[in-house]
Amino acid sequence: MSSTIKVGGTAAAAVLAILIAVAGTAFAASTYDPGCFKPWSPETAIMQFKPKPPPYRIALVNGYVGNSWRLQMVESLRAYAKQPQVAKYIKELKIVSVGNDESAQLASIENFINQGYDAILIEAVSTKGYDRVIREAKRAGVILLPYDVIVDSNQVPMINEDQVELGKMWAHWIIQEMGTKGRVLEIRGIEGTSVDRDIHAGIQSVFKNYPDIKTIDVDGKWDDGASEKAVADAISVYGHFGGMIEQAGTTGAVRALIDAHQPLIPVGGEGENGFRKEMVEYASKGLHGLSAEQAPALSAVALKAAIALLQGESLPQMSRIPIPYITYKQLEPGVNYFPNLPDNFFAETSVKACNIILTPQELFGSQKN
Repeated sequence: MSSTIKVGGTAAAAVLAILIAVAGTAFAASTYDPGCFKPWSPETAIMQFKPKPPPYRIALVNGYVGNSWRLQMVESLRAYAKQPQVAKYIKELKIVSVGNDESAQLASIENFINQGYDAILIEAVSTKGYDRVIREAKRAGVILLPYDVIVDSNQVPMINEDQVELGKMWAHWIIQEMGTKGRVLEIRGIEGTSVDRDIHAGIQSVFKNYPDIKTIDVDGKWDDGASEKAVADAISVYGHFGGMIEQAGTTGAVRALIDAHQPLIPVGGEGENGFRKEMVEYASKGLHGLSAEQAPALSAVALKAAIALLQGESLPQMSRIPIPYITYKQLEPGVNYFPNLPDNFFAETSVKACNIILTPQELFGSQKN
């Protein structure tokens, strides 16, 4: 049977989350929207906070913002917050981006805590170093909620897709299309983040079982331009690759393959609209792609979670969100790719498992409305 750890005594303790041990799926079904917020494992704890009356002041402290995924992630948050069923809960939504500066991110989080915000969403700069602000938030009764790039802590609720599983999906796709022998180019993301670390671990956990597959790592910074240059440089040094895996910036990485005038290869990549357009155009020439996306709308899922927690609902301490994916054989114009929209637009705009539906029109108009 599940048990509740009762909190009492001091004012500081009164704002601590109630941690409940999960004893199987029957209890998990009693948490808020279990079809969306799935426990990461059977051992995942459940968190619940003292409810507060709406409307709420909520902030996002983003780190790196220098690529299209992060820009769309921010716009997804803005667009979702404006939908009528969400807007009624929000008094203020503040968004700041601090770059790859951990101290600046910590200072910004502390600032929002001191200003009395009800919840702070975090796109973390690194996995470590957040213990102090977590303690400060607990004392102040503020909910911190990292997502996407998460932190090494079990003291705050977090939202993510399974990055290790994403890496495994791409690696298995390459083996299916390329076979079990050859050279694979892996284009990595931002060093030091949980996303890059976990995707790489997933990829390598598959390829280590195939000694005739050799991988070459290059740095693409989750950016089309950086990835295009990295792939072009790798081709100039190593020649032909049998397969390629790209965390983000896939459109640029594939463009480098095309410009190299070599036979096209299977690619495991992100959900960029440009990559999906390339898959349609070049499938007959060997570009057999698997497009699996770390959804930019994770920001909207995090906002949904924060509102639920502020209302006293219970959620897994670590929620696993389904990974949307599609192969080159399943692409339909206007449905899962958009011929007339920009290449750097991420085609999976919604998280249907969480009943979060965002249209391209909402995202492109979110700053103006």
